[in-house]
Amino acid sequence: MTLLKRILSVVLLALVIAVGGLYWLGTRDDASTGPAAVAADASTLVERGRYLALAGNCMACHTSRGGKALAGGTPIPTPFGTVYGPNITPDDKTGIGTWSADDFWQALHNGKSKDGSLLYPAFPYTEYTRVTRADADALYAYLRSVAPVSQPNRPPELDFPYDQRPLLAAWRALYFKPGVQEADASQSVQWNRGRYLVEGLGHCAACHTPRNRLGATRSSEPLTGGVIPVLDWYAPPLTNDMQTGMGRWTAADIAALLKTGISAHSSASGPMAEVVLGSTQHLTDDDALAIGVYIKSLPATPASLPRQSVAVAPAAMELGSKIYSQQCAQCHQPKGEGSGTAWPALAGNPTVTAPSPVNAIRMVLDGGYAPATAANPRPHGMPPFGQILNDSDIAMLVSYIRNSWGNEAGGVTALEVKRARAASTLN
Repeated sequence: MTLLKRILSVVLLALVIAVGGLYWLGTRDDASTGPAAVAADASTLVERGRYLALAGNCMACHTSRGGKALAGGTPIPTPFGTVYGPNITPDDKTGIGTWSADDFWQALHNGKSKDGSLLYPAFPYTEYTRVTRADADALYAYLRSVAPVSQPNRPPELDFPYDQRPLLAAWRALYFKPGVQEADASQSVQWNRGRYLVEGLGHCAACHTPRNRLGATRSSEPLTGGVIPVLDWYAPPLTNDMQTGMGRWTAADIAALLKTGISAHSSASGPMAEVVLGSTQHLTDDDALAIGVYIKSLPATPASLPRQSVAVAPAAMELGSKIYSQQCAQCHQPKGEGSGTAWPALAGNPTVTAPSPVNAIRMVLDGGYAPATAANPRPHGMPPFGQILNDSDIAMLVSYIRNSWGNEAGGVTALEVKRARAASTLN
């Protein structure tokens, strides 16, 4: 054997070992399960699971618009293509009727289907892995109690090479490590409960943590805000930065937003309004407050997205002020202080001061309502202004509110408004 052949053999062997190691890391299971659900009567376990399904917002991805509950079919757009929420009713042929509690645990905890195939991370098992076995068993009991629906699952429509499921092993090796979240003994029971809900069932990181080019959340920048792919909405930081995050909020403010969709500082809009409507309004008062307590313990880390550096000309500020006086001041007040919770303040509002202006632009373009919740069944709405204001008008208006009353968020260009208007018509 020549020297060159020996070198090639060594390189090939090293490559095989590396690929094998990567595949093993990406397909490994976490053997620990933790305690199963405490023995209880079936109705108690089912009711517990029903509450957990609401807390985890299972309906959002597993119930299509106008479709049967939990029968799947919801399109979930990603930068790599579209996946569809599967049928998780107890139908034997198209749902999870033949799944055992262990199979269900494997999906949540290890990100694998009943047959061992790797699940796409649009299903947030990267967060659900922290869910306890007891809660997984309760969720399973609840799903077994719902009406079975015969509805075949729609296969994902992904671009090449993302449609090659075995390649998920490499992604998982880099970005996924299964494991139940352990309680922090140095923190209170309330804090630990809030952390469990935020980092596990609530999977808040799925929207509020930035992602890399391969779609993985950046673990080095937790909850520092991020643009929601394809939907073109910005999920603000949950850290305690005073300008862009929750620094001005109290734990009670956060709990109020989760339960009612409104607070003294802002109101839920866009995708977050849907989360409040379908999920967080159903939290117990204790759980909503626990989330607030945990979020308020996060550091004052600045937003991951750089702040806009677009300067605003004095003339643009003056024109923006006039538009604001004509169209906005009656509800939001002359100094942006708002009026109770019906019309939120714009001064210090994280939707306004976010590094990305897209949410504020889209609210002006399309208007909107806070979600109708049990605590606020008839929310006040904001009319759309996209038909009466052109792109330049909206750019000056949003620039004005982002740079008045103590807000220091940078200017907005007419091109950004044009892009937001186009995205609004697509979503």
